[in-house]
Amino acid sequence: MADPHAPRISVIVPICNVAAFLDQCLESIEYQTARDMEIICLNDGSTDDSLAIMKRHAAADARIRVVDKENEGYGATCNRGIELASGDYVAIVEPDDYLLPTMFEDLLAFADSFEHPADVVKEAWFDVVGWDDPLSERVVPGYLYKRLKTTREPQSIEGVPELLEGHPSIWSALYRKSFLDENGIRFHEYPGAGWADNPFLVDTLCRAKRIIYLDSMHYCYRNELPRKGDAPLDEKKLSLPLLRWMEMTESLRACGIENRDVWHAHYQRGFNYIDIVVEQGGWEVPTVRVGIRELLGAMRADLVLDHPKLSPSKKRFYLEQTGGDGNARISPVPYARHLAHELIVRLRAQGPIGALGALGRFSRRTVSPESAEKVK
Repeated sequence: MADPHAPRISVIVPICNVAAFLDQCLESIEYQTARDMEIICLNDGSTDDSLAIMKRHAAADARIRVVDKENEGYGATCNRGIELASGDYVAIVEPDDYLLPTMFEDLLAFADSFEHPADVVKEAWFDVVGWDDPLSERVVPGYLYKRLKTTREPQSIEGVPELLEGHPSIWSALYRKSFLDENGIRFHEYPGAGWADNPFLVDTLCRAKRIIYLDSMHYCYRNELPRKGDAPLDEKKLSLPLLRWMEMTESLRACGIENRDVWHAHYQRGFNYIDIVVEQGGWEVPTVRVGIRELLGAMRADLVLDHPKLSPSKKRFYLEQTGGDGNARISPVPYARHLAHELIVRLRAQGPIGALGALGRFSRRTVSPESAEKVK
């Protein structure tokens, strides 16, 4: 039986060396218009003033609990928070981000408008750009905004496969605590940040039977913020996105996912991660190049070649790297339609300037230096 005295939301804040942003983050949680919450601040071995800032906030707000521990990494820290959580829903807030005041009130009201509790309550978010200059910092709509319509009836991931595209954004959501416990869903405990949000994304969305989506934005995500304590990019670091994608593939299979749209979304993420790795110089590292080919080899050819959101150059790159028929005819029409749709979505969400910038990003090619001339 549910505890009638339990808070509606347990907010988990995994913290490691983010003193510069922590006051803003914690204040944005404390000033939420939804008051019925507990705030679990977990200090993951910070060496800056983060712990002192947490303790100062806890002294002023009885809802805040501070857990001080040795450094274990993002996944293990979030898991400690989930174990301690007593709320109906769990929220995760990264300590260099901040929330608009009505986020939890609006998400709870949306969840309560349905007859049965949702497993995952999801919404879009803002990207914070120019964050390193107070005079130029601004927020712009993130990837999901205007891409999906607000839910009328709860769905499984087959009904909203777009949630597996773009940034994992596990923080712009509420997770029903009993759903996490009943399904044994926890973070993988990697060293450091470790891209632990990726498997958690698949484990939650693909096991959820009742996902609801609100097309609004309250979470302000500082995009591309350098993470203190992260090692410089090396062979192991470069390979992380590829390894996480492979693990997510196994999770999708374990969940029994057969829907083509869901696999298309997952494959799109795989190509996005190859882009990231190649842009960071990974193609010049032999072991990373092997990892890229292994990732591509884990994909089904039919799902790649009929994928409407992959460019012809990416499909040819796939065939080149997996030994497929390099002379296969690949129609540009599906991808042209996709670009037209992307332009419309971005026009609605960001206006003309944002739309044109997005069009350039979405048309980016995945190529190796040695194959560039072949796929022009």
